[in-house]
Amino acid sequence: MDFLWTPWRYAYVTGAQASRGCIFCDAVSRKDDDKTGIVFRGERTFIILNTFPYTSGHLMIVPYEHVDQLGKLAPAAAEEMMTLAQRVEGALRETYRPDGINLGMNIGQAAGAGVAAHIHMHMLPRWAADTNFMTTISETRILPEALDVTYSRLKEKLA
Repeated sequence: MDFLWTPWRYAYVTGAQASRGCIFCDAVSRKDDDKTGIVFRGERTFIILNTFPYTSGHLMIVPYEHVDQLGKLAPAAAEEMMTLAQRVEGALRETYRPDGINLGMNIGQAAGAGVAAHIHMHMLPRWAADTNFMTTISETRILPEALDVTYSRLKEKLA
């Protein structure tokens, strides 16, 4: 039997990452972007790495405004989210050369939102046949790139 060592996922699997507040509000209030994974700060939104990515390059675009529904978001912030999505698409295509890109939001816990109280948009590069036997049979993903490498690559592209 083969074992894959992914210690960074332990916090996610066990629920140990649960904090007393909002992870997005906490991250944006700090000034250590390299530790929080914030690769870009806009006027109304910011871009942050997903700490538990599905693929290398998995980012989230998050409004500073702490709201749980897209309809509650200020129109200017919603517009900036889409403008940044276009920018992220270019950065992901240039950096990772994917075959496609997933873009999406899970609004509410029943829709699959891990952080239901603060809306955010996921963007991640995808490749043909990247859902291989590891994902479909063993429910395990293999990421070829460490988060600090992803951070450096995308921070430079989005600067």
